[in-house]
Amino acid sequence: MQKLSFSTFSFLALTAASLIFSGCSSKQYFEPEQTFSASNAANTYGGTIVDLSRDGATLKNGKYIGKAGLSNIELGEGYRFLSESPSYVLAGNAEGVLKIIDKSTGDAVRAVALHVPIVSATIKNGVIAYILNNNTFGVYQIADNRKVIESRSERTFAIDTRAASPMFIDSLAVMPMLDGKLIIVNGKNTEDAKVVYLSSQKVFNNVVYLSRMGNTMVAATPKKLITLGNGGKKEYRANISEVAVADGNVYLFTKEGEIIKLDIALNPLAKKKFKYAHFAASTAFGGKVFALDQQGSLIVLNSDLSKYKIYDLGEVDSPVFITGSKLYKDGKIIELSKLGYE
Repeated sequence: MQKLSFSTFSFLALTAASLIFSGCSSKQYFEPEQTFSASNAANTYGGTIVDLSRDGATLKNGKYIGKAGLSNIELGEGYRFLSESPSYVLAGNAEGVLKIIDKSTGDAVRAVALHVPIVSATIKNGVIAYILNNNTFGVYQIADNRKVIESRSERTFAIDTRAASPMFIDSLAVMPMLDGKLIIVNGKNTEDAKVVYLSSQKVFNNVVYLSRMGNTMVAATPKKLITLGNGGKKEYRANISEVAVADGNVYLFTKEGEIIKLDIALNPLAKKKFKYAHFAASTAFGGKVFALDQQGSLIVLNSDLSKYKIYDLGEVDSPVFITGSKLYKDGKIIELSKLGYE
């Protein structure tokens, strides 16, 4: 990947900053007419999130929040949380070191030099699938300390920070690449790789969401959502803020403040728009849909998007993370299951 000089990077950063601040005066915000308190669903944990991955969050104190919640394991100075399994924690640093931590002891069992910063990684049964920020994907086995495969895809120039994590399906590793495609690698036959193209744009085109719903794979770039399953490949175009799946349906949250319910073939079933809403986090479970606006309004809807209630959580000051039924926001844990739409 071509490296930008410091002066070029500085110029681009200043240009981006000037564009952002020039638009601040005219930016409009979501202002609900009525909001409710969520204090009955809130507890304090006192941490501050400084970095996010699709599978968790790194805290300022060096610990992390995984899909099971808060952990007391120390990642180490300069490391960010990537993912975990029942036995191991994966963390990476700016020098491209992949640290593998034994959860039973909290000690690092191995530090793998990948030499390029790690965007995302997933571990299953002692096998690690990873994506590097030069758009290289690889598979590493802990037991015999070796790379099974490592290969670089097309170079990219800019990516969305919401990078999806690799996913294992039986013996297959699905790699969400930074250039808008999925590479499906067979761990038993690494020469037999398949490619699924989502989009061919050159900037901000990485796969930002990847999950499985039964036998159907759901994936998205910032501009396109796809499902891939027995019914073939289906597509839906939108300016995507976030995606959630629940009860056989896909919920799409757009940058225009829309929440769209789609079936598995991506046919729209319902739609609700919240004018000027900019979603910081979202999820769906238990017959309810949740969307947090950047100004702190938490919208709770029923699954058909016909009813909703809005709670005031306060402006979002640091990154937020949702896992299961819990929303981690600015040192507080909000138990979403306690909040209703009526």
